Amino acid sequence: MKNINFSIGTTAAIVTSMGLIAGLAQGSYTKTGLVTSLLVFAIADNISDSLSLHIYKESEGTSSRETSIFTYGNYIARLFLSTTFILIVLLFSSYLAFIISFLWGSILLAILSYFIAKKKGTSPPLEIIWHFTIALMVVLGSRFLGNLLLKI
Repeated sequence: MKNINFSIGTTAAIVTSMGLIAGLAQGSYTKTGLVTSLLVFAIADNISDSLSLHIYKESEGTSSRETSIFTYGNYIARLFLSTTFILIVLLFSSYLAFIISFLWGSILLAILSYFIAKKKGTSPPLEIIWHFTIALMVVLGSRFLGNLLLKI
């Protein structure tokens, strides 16, 4: 069996959760609304992404067993990571949840990026900086959009 890698799902769970919290954890948006958004993402988008990845693996001709392991592993990894961000929102005020989720997401991305760099034989600091820069663009863009929508 080939090496099964769940980095696609974990990255999506981390960066999208960070973006949702950055964009919605401000102003008049309620904690309930934010948790609901994160839950919808954790379940609906997760199923959609897992199905997409499942079909992709099938189109590659990957064995049925490996495809299933990849699909379910992706779903479970994403659901677990999304849940950690939901817990942050439930435990802290909106502003603190924004800060803590950004730090938590950055740590998770750094760990993931480190292992990817090691596997590829590239520089871990450069890989971490590259992935962090993209995540930062998502967070800042989401925060900007959230602020913009509050003014409407």
